[in-house]
Parts: sequence; C-alpha cells; structure tokens
Amino acid sequence: MVSFREASVDDPDAHALIAEYFDMRAETFPTGDYSPVFPKAANFAPPAGVFLIVVEDGEDVGCGGIKRLADDRYEIKHLWIQPRMQGRGLGRTLLTELERRARDFGATEVVLDTNASLVAAGGMYRSGGYEEIEPYNDNPNATNWFRKSL
Repeated sequence: MVSFREASVDDPDAHALIAEYFDMRAETFPTGDYSPVFPKAANFAPPAGVFLIVVEDGEDVGCGGIKRLADDRYEIKHLWIQPRMQGRGLGRTLLTELERRARDFGATEVVLDTNASLVAAGGMYRSGGYEEIEPYNDNPNATNWFRKSL
C-alpha cells in the first residue's frame, strides 16, 4: 500500500532519495552535462510548498515536491520513483497527490520541466492533461516544459 510522508528536503531520507535520483540522471543524461542543484528547504515548506516521500510497504521508494512560483502557480520538482518500482503507477499517484496539495495551497495551475530522454515521464504528463509550453525557466537540464490547469 502506498502512502506519503512529508519531509524537509534536508531530511536524511529525502536527501538520499534526491541524491539517488541525481546520480541516476547523471549516468543516463544524453549530453553528459547534467547539472544537479539540491533544492532549498524553505521552497518546499508549507505554504510555499511541500516535499513528499513515497512509501510502499514501509519502504521509501520515491519522492517529489511542489514549490510556489506565484500566488496561484506552483512548480512540480524532483518527481522520481526508484527504477525497481517504476511501472506500477506510483509516479502517477504521486503526481496526483502533488496536484491536490498545490490546489489546497490555492494553485490554479502547476508547471514542470523535464528532459525528452525521460520518455515515460513525458508520456505520463501528457496523458495526465499537461500541455507543452514555452520555457518558463532556464534549467540547463530541461528540454520540455509543461503546464496543467487545476
């Protein structure tokens, strides 16, 4: 059974999951120029945002968060499920929970950026109602930007 645990991005468990995600991306990044930036805890603390750890059968298996960009616009960041747990719907479940949390904070839209090499993620966003938009940030790791009205 899946559940979510709120955590600071500085929490050792959250930090370990983010580091694991960054390591995986560095190994698989198409250009070899992956530039990870660890998130600032204040950006993911309510009401500015929230960071969630995905727990499956008592084990931490993924993470993701939202942070406020404007009063009614939140950004989804660091949504990741460990490879051994992918394909089970946990990513979509986490995405839905992050959208709900953003809505509860007053968001009318969420945005996110991703890289085209993350084919499954792009498919999940598109099938979840996200539409591609022009870049809203200068993330050097991103090739695609999306938005969804809540």
